[in-house]
Amino acid sequence: MNAYAGKVARVNLSRGKITTEKLDSKLARAFIGGRGLASKILSDEVGAAIDPLAAANKLIFSAGPLTGTAAPTGGRWMVVTKGALTDTIASSNAGGDFGPELKYAGYDMVIVEGAAKTPVMLVIDDGALELCPADKLWGQDCHVTEDKLHEQLGSDFKFASIGQAGENLVRFASIMNDKNRAAGRSGVGAVMGSKKLKAIAVRGSGGVTVADPKAFRKTCLDLLATLASVEVTSQGLPRLGTASLMNVVNACGALPTRNFRESQFESAATISGEAIAEKILVRNRACVACPIGCGRVTSVKNGKYGGKGEGPEYEAVWSLGADVGVGDLQAVAKANFICNEMGMDPISAGSTVACAMELFEEGVIGESQTGCNLRFGNAEALVELMSDIGNRRGFGDVLAEGGARMAQKFGRPELFMGSKKQEFPAYDARGAVGMGLQYATSNRGGCHVRGYMTGPELLGGPPALDPRSPKGKAEVNIGLQNVTAALDSAGLCLFSSFALAGTELPDLLRAATGFDYEPAEVVAAGDRIWNLERLFNLGSGYTHKDDTLPKRLLSEPAPGGPAKGMTVPLDQMLPEYYRLRGWDDKGRPTKKKLSELGL
Repeated sequence: MNAYAGKVARVNLSRGKITTEKLDSKLARAFIGGRGLASKILSDEVGAAIDPLAAANKLIFSAGPLTGTAAPTGGRWMVVTKGALTDTIASSNAGGDFGPELKYAGYDMVIVEGAAKTPVMLVIDDGALELCPADKLWGQDCHVTEDKLHEQLGSDFKFASIGQAGENLVRFASIMNDKNRAAGRSGVGAVMGSKKLKAIAVRGSGGVTVADPKAFRKTCLDLLATLASVEVTSQGLPRLGTASLMNVVNACGALPTRNFRESQFESAATISGEAIAEKILVRNRACVACPIGCGRVTSVKNGKYGGKGEGPEYEAVWSLGADVGVGDLQAVAKANFICNEMGMDPISAGSTVACAMELFEEGVIGESQTGCNLRFGNAEALVELMSDIGNRRGFGDVLAEGGARMAQKFGRPELFMGSKKQEFPAYDARGAVGMGLQYATSNRGGCHVRGYMTGPELLGGPPALDPRSPKGKAEVNIGLQNVTAALDSAGLCLFSSFALAGTELPDLLRAATGFDYEPAEVVAAGDRIWNLERLFNLGSGYTHKDDTLPKRLLSEPAPGGPAKGMTVPLDQMLPEYYRLRGWDDKGRPTKKKLSELGL
């Protein structure tokens, strides 16, 4: 098969058995690959009501047809499972070298089933697969794990692994690859830990063939030229990384501060992309085939917060900064380094601490429970709690359950700032109401990359929309949700969407795969994936009542800044969203809609 490796590995850890099978070309065309194809397999093979940490859950590592090709930003891959944090279908996206290497080794997908009795790792060496003991690696962080595996297996292997957070079933544990790249959200690392799978090591010497090299090359060059002409991808992201958004979003009055109690942070400039570039940046880092290079290699050389690694990215610098009221860049960077090393999502980690800080300031919990003065702005407590969470030590054991479960435990569920048990990222929807609709309808819980309304509402498009008006938000949300589903499935980075006008992705897929994709078919594939995920979540017990936001965003006006007085008019947007989706008034896909999509 052109663009696809054409082979799937199935690894049953309970039986220690590995088999391989051919990739289904019909399903590949209908679901593209990556997120879509893995979601189809999970939906077919795993009961939606299953406990995410049970052996019956499956963990699917999946590359797209453009992963490992010369397509600009074509280095992305997905982890799909039922999420330990959310109980929804989880699909976490990562960059780096691991995904392309999986294709080079001859596999589009690795389906992990069952659970081992003792720690193991999977070694994939140019098509050969072997399960090996990993007892000596258990308890090590992701950086140490990779270093030791490089010594053991060779410097040309690429790795995906979990750290202590995944081993200890922290509900927002990540799977890390290339040390600092993360399949970060929804608790995929906890699922990997429940299976006692410490790491996957992969080495491949193959390549990826495309059906029409001439047409593929032309489309790649056209896309590169467009990326070079767009300010966000040619200047903002290369120069300042994703944290270039800090001052922009703060100025818009959409920067959640102190657990969303405020919408602007007085110390935003001290933790911004500009501050990172000036004070701790070592160099940029790009993923495979990426002309943007938004990654930041950073180092804090002196003081109690010394360390090195990558980031913090915008979402992390917000969650470990503004959301907890910390304006100390070195402390924020250190907390982020710990998250990467231990393998946990900094968005959920910081946001859960922010929720705990509000509980503390409200007098719901005290130092006898937290072990520290957990008021907003306490940088030392923030850094210490990161290690406590990863090790489930002390109050960290409570925080490791995530904000929704913690707030419920202490009788204040309204202080959890998230949806479907997943913490919101770095945008206050009172200052960008379409983002509120995106949060409420996201299939994996509170999320900014299942649609990316940030572009239209805060970055000038396309299309440019008034961030404080509900008008047109349902239609644009649906379009962006379908497009990002297709991008995730193809193996491209979300940032490529700044250069996509409508035909580039179908042109790339057609030239690469040989399937006669037209734009409408690619959009339909994204729609099909979105509806499939919705069906899985309905089977998990979620209903239209869960397509909502915290009371704070719905009925507590933003206290200041450009969004002062605003709330999210979700009741105006959600019915239109359901109607345009082809769903009934309870948010259920109609038989007509499912028939149109072949579901």
